[in-house]
Amino acid sequence: MTVALREYITRRKKELNALILAHFYQPPEIQDMADFVGDSLQLARQAAATEAEVIVFCGVSFMAESAKILSPDKMVLLPEVKAGCAMADMISGPELSNLKAKHPGAVVVCYVNSTAAVKAESDICCTSANAVNVVKSIPADKTIIFAPDRNLGAYIQSQTGRKMILWEGCCPVHDQLGGEEVKRQIKLHPGAKVVVHPECQPDVTRLADAVRSTAGILNYVKNSPEKEFIIGTEEGFLYTLQQNCPGKVFHLARQEFRCEDMKLISLEKLAAALKGLEYQIEVPEDIRQKAYITLERMLKVN
Repeated sequence: MTVALREYITRRKKELNALILAHFYQPPEIQDMADFVGDSLQLARQAAATEAEVIVFCGVSFMAESAKILSPDKMVLLPEVKAGCAMADMISGPELSNLKAKHPGAVVVCYVNSTAAVKAESDICCTSANAVNVVKSIPADKTIIFAPDRNLGAYIQSQTGRKMILWEGCCPVHDQLGGEEVKRQIKLHPGAKVVVHPECQPDVTRLADAVRSTAGILNYVKNSPEKEFIIGTEEGFLYTLQQNCPGKVFHLARQEFRCEDMKLISLEKLAAALKGLEYQIEVPEDIRQKAYITLERMLKVN
C-alpha cells in the first residue's frame, strides 16, 4: 500500500507540475516524499521562487497561507485542513490593531507563525532564523511591538538589547520545556552540547550552548566536531538530524516534545490532496496585498 501511494504521489505530482514542501517537524514518510524540506524561512523562499503551478504544503495553515500570499497565481494545497497552529491563534488582526492604537508610530514585527490577518497589520515579518537581524534593521529610536511569541521576543531582546512590547503568546510545545528538565538531561549526558529553539523559555535558552532555528540547529550540528547533542525542539526534527548527521547521537530535551498538528498529514492525505486538489488555500486580496509587504520585507533580511 505504501509503495503504491508513493508511486501515485510521484506520478500525480508530475501531472500537476506540483511542488511538495514539508517542514522539518513532519513525519518521516512525508519528509521523504517532499521536493524540499526546511524551516519556515527556507520554505517561504521556496514558495516565492518556484515555477511550479501547484504548491502542496505539508505543514500547518499559516505556512500554506504564507505560500499563497507570496504566490497568488499558484494553487496552494494543505492536505489536512485541521492542521493549525496554537501560537498563531493567540492573536487576531483586531487585537493587534488595538495594540497598535495604544502605541502610535511603533514598528510592528510579527513572527511568521501568525495568520494572514496579523501579517496584514504588521510592518515586517520574521522567522526564528532571521528575527534578530530583522529587529537590528529597525532604527534605534523606534518603538517595537513584537507578536505573538513572548519567548522568541525575549530571546531577541537578549541578543539586541532592544526593549520591545511583547504579546503574551507562545508555542505550547516549546513553552512546556523548563530549565530543570534541561539540567536533568545535562546530568544524564555530561559533555553533550545543548542546542535549543528560541521559542523555548528564557531559562532554557540561557542554559543552551546554541540557540537556533531548526535549519540553524541542523547547520550547527553538522559543523560541530562534537558527537552528542541535547536537542530542544519538536521530536520530528530528530529524523532530519539522523539522516544528515550519521554517527552523531541525539537526546530530546524532554520526553513529550510533540506537535500534534504537525503530525496530521499522512501519505494517504497527501495522495488525496493531489487527487482532489484539496484543500485549496485562499487569502482575501486586500489582506494578501498588505501581508505580502511584510513577507517581502522579511525575505530581504538575511
